[in-house]
Amino acid sequence: MTPPWWTNWALLSDAKRRVLRALHEQFFTAGAQVITAATFRANLRTLQAAGLQDAGLAWMVHAAVGVAQAAQKAAGGPGTHVVASMAPVADCYRPDLVPDDDELRAEHRWLAVELSRSGVDTVLIETMNTAREARSALEQVQAAGMAGWVSFVCGDEARLLSGEPLADAARAVVADGAAAVMVNCSDPVRTQRCLDVLADVTAAPIGAYPNLEDRDGVNGSWEPKAFGALMATWRDNYGLAFAGGCCGATPEHIAAMTAALEG
Repeated sequence: MTPPWWTNWALLSDAKRRVLRALHEQFFTAGAQVITAATFRANLRTLQAAGLQDAGLAWMVHAAVGVAQAAQKAAGGPGTHVVASMAPVADCYRPDLVPDDDELRAEHRWLAVELSRSGVDTVLIETMNTAREARSALEQVQAAGMAGWVSFVCGDEARLLSGEPLADAARAVVADGAAAVMVNCSDPVRTQRCLDVLADVTAAPIGAYPNLEDRDGVNGSWEPKAFGALMATWRDNYGLAFAGGCCGATPEHIAAMTAALEG
């Protein structure tokens, strides 16, 4: 989780890939129906900053998807899915760093094409902090022949980190053809406020996977059983199509959620 490799570090050797595959398998065993391949930071600027060139760039994308697909084959079972992850090209928490439209288009196009070549059919466009980048990424995912689920990271008052209202951003990506709209990497309290908005502004499938890391004591109480109960409440109250965990979520959290959502 340190630059320049970030999560791509887990792909750099057979031993590391075995650890990553084992973790994917643990989530499947815990009851996950969908896992994301480790392509969150496998974008052009991150891989180039790490010193990779040309063919090596695409290799990282295909390796991440291949590891996830191998885990699915070993532990996934019927009805499970591997989707790809597509993050902001610069920084999830710095909307001020979002580049211009031409750069966004080129960088998201490159990753979308490689993800399509790797065999995935759905991309989770996640932790988006501006509507502009979310829409650009979705455009390229669709152009490459895949479905796009769009997920935003929000601060207070159900606003993206850019300050844009989540309601406006959600309407925009749904109008562009997003197959689902979600909120992720926000703490559970902020996430619930966002779900109030999503349930009100769109008939598209909605979802949530909150950040469970203990940041300044905010999330310290979210043990697996409490998390499972929370997700069951959200499912019942908001009709979630997607429920899961972001940073800090372990297989134990997903197992507890699976038990709480059973039936």
